[in-house]
This record gives sequence, C-alpha cells and structure tokens, in this order.
Amino acid sequence: MVTEKEIWQYMEEVADPEIPVISVIDLGVVRKIELIDEQSVNVTITPTYSGCPAMSAISISVRLKLIEKGFKNINVINQLSPSWSTDWMTEEGKQKMKAYGIAPPTKNPSSDALFSDEQNVECPQCGSTDTRLISQFGSTACKAMYQCNSCHEPFDYFKCHH
Repeated sequence: MVTEKEIWQYMEEVADPEIPVISVIDLGVVRKIELIDEQSVNVTITPTYSGCPAMSAISISVRLKLIEKGFKNINVINQLSPSWSTDWMTEEGKQKMKAYGIAPPTKNPSSDALFSDEQNVECPQCGSTDTRLISQFGSTACKAMYQCNSCHEPFDYFKCHH
C-alpha cells in the first residue's frame, strides 16, 4: 500500500501551471494529504491569492497525477485559511524560480515592508539590486514587473505575501 510520504513525492511531479519549473510542493500550495485507503485520498491546497485562476489547473493536475498513480477516489479541498504565505515556498523552489528568470520573494532587509516601491529586488539575470518597479502587476497578479538599471532587462518579481 502506498504511504502519505509517497503521495507527497507524487505531488513534487505536479508542476505549477504559471511557473512550470517549480512543483506545487515548491510553491507551498499543498497543505495536507490524507490517505483514506489504497484507492482514496484527500489533498488540501491553498491558493496563492484568492481567485487565483491557476488553482483550477492545479486541482486538475493533482487529480490526474493521482489517477496515474492508481487512485480512484480523489478529493481536492481548497482551503483559504490560513491564507497562503511565501514563507511556505521551498528554498529549492525559490532558486528554480530565479534560474527561470523570475525574482523570488524576499523581504526587504532595510524595512518591515513586504512589498514596496523602495524595495531593491535582485535582478535574476545579472544579480544587480539596482532595480526599479515598473508596475505593481506583472504577467500574473502574484507578480510585479521590475526593470534592472544595470542590464536593462525587465523581469517579474514574485510578490511576498504573509
């Protein structure tokens, strides 16, 4: 019989639809796995933002992965509370995100602000922190658009959320 630990490993094979280089485990949206019996499982997920359009795709991908692994009764539960936090992301996921060209979330060490116009976000292309905010919203609502003043490349910054 499969174990809950193995199901967590299966979820590492489920890619985030908006950032395909990270898994739903890296993103921290899988909150709980409950193995009912050898054919039944409950998976609790929390959206990064309420109304996140990617959550339905994540739910479908979770179901498909578990069907592929032999499960027949799959219940994906959307849990809004506690709200998702970037603290739930894995460090490995943040590094994969950076290598993909998206600046991972960081707290501004010079202030208590989690996101502000003053934040020096590191450019994922050249590593410079001489960057500027272009728009509070990037390619998705969970990202902001920045531009590097050193290499002049625009890039998404995955916003902090606590």
